[in-house]
Amino acid sequence: MRKFYTSDNGFIEKNEPEPRCWISVECPDEEDLLFLQRELCVPESFLESAADADERPRFDRDGDWLLTILRVPRHIVDGSPDDFDTVTLAVMTKGDLLVTICHNKTEMLDDFIADTRKRHIIAVNKPDFILRLMYSATYWFLNYLREMDRTVVNQLADIQHDVRNEDLYRLMRIQKSLVYFNTAIKGDTTLVSRVNKMFDDECDPDLLEDVEIELQQAQNTADIYIEILDSTMDTLTSVVSNNVNEIMKKMTSISIILMLPTLIASFYGMNVAVAFGSGGEAFWKIIAFSIGLALLSYLLLRRIRWI
Repeated sequence: MRKFYTSDNGFIEKNEPEPRCWISVECPDEEDLLFLQRELCVPESFLESAADADERPRFDRDGDWLLTILRVPRHIVDGSPDDFDTVTLAVMTKGDLLVTICHNKTEMLDDFIADTRKRHIIAVNKPDFILRLMYSATYWFLNYLREMDRTVVNQLADIQHDVRNEDLYRLMRIQKSLVYFNTAIKGDTTLVSRVNKMFDDECDPDLLEDVEIELQQAQNTADIYIEILDSTMDTLTSVVSNNVNEIMKKMTSISIILMLPTLIASFYGMNVAVAFGSGGEAFWKIIAFSIGLALLSYLLLRRIRWI
């Protein structure tokens, strides 16, 4: 689906393309791709890069066209509530043309447009537009990171009472999302540092500094959360292993306690003459002896703290 926006105290949607407008293509279909190729003459290699889910942040030139690849965060709505990843956002510029392509639906683009209207922002030039996109992406990186941290805290509170496989799988999904975020933020940071070199227009130095500061904060936050979650997973592994050991010790102790009466019973079950095997009180003497041995073994195991 393609939309047309003009920058007038924020991006305002138009029905038809106008000079110096922004053409936003989100989740493109065949008709949108044909429009980009035939009407705007966008290089096919750029369209292929925009469709690549694993494309890294970079710049690329093809004639007068300049391609800028960003990695932006996304909450996977049709997956688990804890599933986050990053997607490719391609920005293509040539003269007055400004085109963005994203093959996935994200909250970031809608929020970016709404924020420009709320703050009456006018995109002065292409590098400023890219920096503002990156600033919005960084906001959502931090927002999703905080959401993941809250989930981890809640999960740890539940795990203290009962370690379930579902809880561990949930932490593993968050750990995977943190790796995606960390890699994407590093790539975007490298790209932002080269913005001034790739465009003829000079970007706003204050805006560039703000974006770099926010990216650094997002990078530090992701690093901290990754380190915390790694140590948490290691601790949980140790806890699970310790719990298994405790259960095995208890099961072994019970087996030892029950083994002694069973051993006595097996001796007296043989079809031979045995001591104390006759007499009216023999049965109760054997039972008392078996219970005494079981009690003695219980006390010994209790003393060495196996029970």
